[in-house]
Amino acid sequence: MTRKQQAGFTLIELMIVVAIIGILAAIAIPQYQNYVARSQVARVMSETGTLRTSVEECILNGRLTVGEASGQCDIGATDSNLMTNSRPAITSPLTETSTIVATFGGNAAAALSADTLTWTRDDDGGWSCSTTVDANYVPNGCGAGS
Repeated sequence: MTRKQQAGFTLIELMIVVAIIGILAAIAIPQYQNYVARSQVARVMSETGTLRTSVEECILNGRLTVGEASGQCDIGATDSNLMTNSRPAITSPLTETSTIVATFGGNAAAALSADTLTWTRDDDGGWSCSTTVDANYVPNGCGAGS
């Protein structure tokens, strides 16, 4: 008697492989989406946090109107595809308690839609960060706000 040699995978073996890939995808995709959202919040925190220096310089030099016209305070904010209006909102005129507010939108993760990240200056010149994003996405150095 001659034995026939197997030439491939059986249907059950293929079904097991597909099931394993499905289980791994069901776990990996939500974790990846959480990672993306956390990294986007950290990016916006960094982008808006760098503007604090410009705001401080303008306050110290008495240029309290935010804008790009001569004599006004040009904060130097660049466009970001993660914010609703491409740039953060900065209180004008600048005061001792100025704020820098970034509203998530544009290409930000759906979990961040319409949430905000706010830098607030206190009377002593210190800055604090607060945000309305879910606690899972809040980066170090920024507390959950209202």
